Amino acid sequence: MLARRGVTCLRVMLEYSQSDDRCFENPVGTFNPDLVALWDDLFALCERAGLRILLTPYDTFWMWIRWDRHPYNCRNGGPCPDRTRLLLCKATREAVRARLRFATERWGASGVLFAWDIWNEIHPSYAENTADPFEEFITEVGTYLRELETRLYGRAHPQTISMFGPHIVLDKRIPDSIFRHPALDFASTHFYWEGTIDAPENTVDAAVDTGRLMREALAEIRDGRPFFDSESGPIHTFKDHHITLPEPFDDEYFRHMQWAHFAAGGAGGGMRWPNRHPHVLTDGMHRAQRGLARFLPLIDWRTFRRRNLNEEVRASGADAAVFACGDDAQAVVWLLRKDTIGPDGRLDRRARPAAMEAAIPGLAPGRYRVTTWDTLNGAALREFEVAHPGGATLCIEAGPVRTDVAIAVRPARACASA
Repeated sequence: MLARRGVTCLRVMLEYSQSDDRCFENPVGTFNPDLVALWDDLFALCERAGLRILLTPYDTFWMWIRWDRHPYNCRNGGPCPDRTRLLLCKATREAVRARLRFATERWGASGVLFAWDIWNEIHPSYAENTADPFEEFITEVGTYLRELETRLYGRAHPQTISMFGPHIVLDKRIPDSIFRHPALDFASTHFYWEGTIDAPENTVDAAVDTGRLMREALAEIRDGRPFFDSESGPIHTFKDHHITLPEPFDDEYFRHMQWAHFAAGGAGGGMRWPNRHPHVLTDGMHRAQRGLARFLPLIDWRTFRRRNLNEEVRASGADAAVFACGDDAQAVVWLLRKDTIGPDGRLDRRARPAAMEAAIPGLAPGRYRVTTWDTLNGAALREFEVAHPGGATLCIEAGPVRTDVAIAVRPARACASA
């Protein structure tokens, strides 16, 4: 079902230690045969379906919460005297390397393993409230894993380190580790922004903040490495208030965040932690993923060297938020109206349509194929060509817009040759 809906990658934690029998090791160095068998099955299922896995070795949330029971606690025979020293303890680092070695030796050759999130939500609290050891930890563990995989397979899987987004400001050295560490191949954070994302009251403000966070994150990257939000959702509403969002609201909230992430220059639509009961994405969210996947062939990703254009693209015709990225040959734009929010926090699909226009800067002179896109139904609305003589902007008629519209711009000659 996931593959049919266009999903290509799952982010999964090797261990969810909310109960003793779910620890991947117990004691340290002895790998739970039941969980190993479960992972054997999961890798086989993903291989058959054509899915990939972004794998992180620890669920650090439950490791922290249940530290008194965790096998890494020295009181339970583990290597670490205190959870505040997990990133500092040399014996713990050896255990981390051993777990990564076990995992890549068993599953690294399958083709299913896409990449490693070496430490889920790295945080100063794991290092006695300092970011001092972040760079050393990433270098040591990441280099070890890269050299091991290169020896085993002739290449290494990409690596990242995730971070709880709002906490990046805790230390000015954190962005260097998350966005620019030379041992990492791509960057990822978790967009749990207070209020608009973690406890949304409408489906627009969450998208607006997603677009802002995307622009800020991409500005931190100096070498063009990819970035995506690898965990988000209404965590405060669900975990602290014990409320599952109404499905129609949550579907639109999900779709809006997905398109904000993607159109602003992210790799894909971002990754949602369900924060629902039951703990799965809805069918409407999967339809939104399929709609985004159908849009992807409209852009030549092999040549697209996009930069964020949220503030450079101008929209007219209605009060709308703009999410955009582009280079001198292609562009992706998503326009989201802000003036049609109904009392339930969703956009009013019966609102009077507005004749909107998007002015896109930076495109070279030439003829362009333009596709406007219905993000709800995952289908093209119009396709047409425009001539651009050059100059400041290319103005695109987005058509009558009730709620939102996506736009793909690509050279007409490329479409003809394809």
